[in-house]
Amino acid sequence: MSVGDVAGLIAAIAFVLLVGLLAVPLLKLGGVLDEARASVKALTDHSVPVLDETAQLVASSAGQLEKVDTLTTAAAQVGENVSALTSLVTATVGGPLIKVAAFSYGVRRAVDGLRRGSRP
Repeated sequence: MSVGDVAGLIAAIAFVLLVGLLAVPLLKLGGVLDEARASVKALTDHSVPVLDETAQLVASSAGQLEKVDTLTTAAAQVGENVSALTSLVTATVGGPLIKVAAFSYGVRRAVDGLRRGSRP
């Protein structure tokens, strides 16, 4: 064997050792990537039902909001009806009631005036 053959053999052995040393981290990295893939799959499997439940909750909330909107509309109509009824009662009873009160006040004043006038 010549010096060139020995140098080539040493270089080949060094290259095999280098490949062996680099293969270990690559194998570990492959294991890490497999674990990451398994974790992502598990996360996806667990998050899909949560998303489905959330979609159902949002749909249910929309239905409840429609019911609340109906109740709010009905309450607003009741408020308008009460306001209209109050205005009607005020217009119907208020004017005559004020006139009766003014008339009774005038009668009391007149009766008091007559009583005072007839006393010594």
